Amino acid sequence: MKPLVVKLGGSTAGHEEMQRWLAVLMTATFPLVIVPGGGPFADRVRVSQKSLAYSDKAAHAMAILAMDQFGIVIAERNVRLQPARSLTEIREVLVAGDIPVWLPSSMTIGAPDIPCSWDVTSDSLSAWLCRQLDTNALLLIKQTDEYVAYSRVSDLAGAGIVDGMLPAMLGQYTRLHIAGPQALRTLDLPLATIPGRKIMQHKMTAEGMVAQ
Repeated sequence: MKPLVVKLGGSTAGHEEMQRWLAVLMTATFPLVIVPGGGPFADRVRVSQKSLAYSDKAAHAMAILAMDQFGIVIAERNVRLQPARSLTEIREVLVAGDIPVWLPSSMTIGAPDIPCSWDVTSDSLSAWLCRQLDTNALLLIKQTDEYVAYSRVSDLAGAGIVDGMLPAMLGQYTRLHIAGPQALRTLDLPLATIPGRKIMQHKMTAEGMVAQ
């Protein structure tokens, strides 16, 4: 069974929801890979970029390293949460019946198909990882329920709920779901289905064709 890629938003760091989501994910009856957001570590990169005058290329690398840092925090929460830095390590952790926590820097810093821009966050990197793993299901866990007002990924990007590169980074057949605090309150355990709302990638015309 192909794993579900789950991006745990850095905005949950320091909040009760972080531990509650991890407890929920630990009950999943299907394999999954956790992708950490950047959290407070990425916030420091944003704040210091202006005063230290470093480039977006440097900020991009530092923000990815921030994901590594939050991932290390997540992996400490339970013995089944194991840090993984490569596809091989991810697969080894899955085979062992544990949950990989992806530390992305080794795979993504300098990757030619990942733009060095603040438009690329852990949202887009999660979609990128789906393609590397050849899996077609992605869950973005957010610290907001504003996503319920939108049905398409392009609209979510326009509202700033997901990053601007996500529509382009998603594979054609990737099923995108988004969940927030409201979904967390209504989940049945053990987790047997993908929580949250399924998001359309494209707008359908009256004839049923996909409009790009």
